[in-house]
Amino acid sequence: MEMIRVTIDGREVSVPKGLSVLEACRMHDIQIPTLCHDPGLTDYGACRLCIVEIKGMRNLPASCVTLAVPGMVIRTGSDIVLEARKTILELLVANHPLDCMTCQKMGNCSLAQYAYEYGISGDVFSGEKRKLPLDGSNPFILRDPSKCILCGKCVRVCKEEQVNGVLDFSSRGFHTRVGPAFEQTYAESECLFCGSCVAVCPVGALTEKQMVGKGRPWETTKVRTTCPYCGTGCNFDLNVRDDKVIGVTSNSDSPVNGRMLCVKGRFGFDLIHNPERLTTPLIKKDGTFVEASWDEALNLVAQRFTDITVAHGSDALAALSSAHCTNEENYLMQKFMRVVIGTNNVDHCART
Repeated sequence: MEMIRVTIDGREVSVPKGLSVLEACRMHDIQIPTLCHDPGLTDYGACRLCIVEIKGMRNLPASCVTLAVPGMVIRTGSDIVLEARKTILELLVANHPLDCMTCQKMGNCSLAQYAYEYGISGDVFSGEKRKLPLDGSNPFILRDPSKCILCGKCVRVCKEEQVNGVLDFSSRGFHTRVGPAFEQTYAESECLFCGSCVAVCPVGALTEKQMVGKGRPWETTKVRTTCPYCGTGCNFDLNVRDDKVIGVTSNSDSPVNGRMLCVKGRFGFDLIHNPERLTTPLIKKDGTFVEASWDEALNLVAQRFTDITVAHGSDALAALSSAHCTNEENYLMQKFMRVVIGTNNVDHCART
């Protein structure tokens, strides 16, 4: 890998050729605020919050879309840079609902975090604010377009990672908004409700509807687990509060899926605490299902298997396995049927 030398905040460092200024700075633990940047998406340069001062350049370039070149002299915390970032944040906050006390994203909102770090009060600029209706048309995603900062991350993740292209910008200037075509709701659009847009949104414009009011980020404990819905092996974090799962959030360092999940994996957790969920085995007695112990249920199954094979032969039984199970469980199922029962009548739901 070819290395180049650049100077960042008075310190000469080596970085790989081809990195952006933002990546070069972060490689050496120099933090630069960003709202529209994401390592997994194309560089966009929309929010301008990552501006830096580069010797020889007239303006303050966005570091995420500026390539680091040999001999470049970069200043990330000069007075002019800090003042410009404050102005950008004041402009964003001026057109942003300041309902942080009740916003579900509080504690995980990048705009609120940067406003705190830079001492933004929200009273520098005043004027008309957008008052757009909430989109709660579906049971999974709550969309508040008034809180959108037009960073474009949801648009890019929908196009580049999910390849659905449901979201895009419409209108211009003050009236610019992000959403499905023709101002459709999520429910009316072709959205698959994968929730990737929610995962990348830096503010409260997109939130997990089922988690609203259930707990703040600092009140929950994240427990990494594997999705049980199919055999892909996607990882995600269960958000637990008071020993109850209140939601699922993806994690970009998951080895199989990164932050991508399907609608079942991200939003299908309600079965965990569903009052209709079976918690004990049921067996039929006199035409009615009654609760039984595991030993009683398993003994009954074993006895019925024996009765059927004795009366009709091993091929009278068959097993259909599921992609919801692990490879190891599927292996044990076919081994049990072939060796114990003595039949090759084995099939799997993913065969076709």
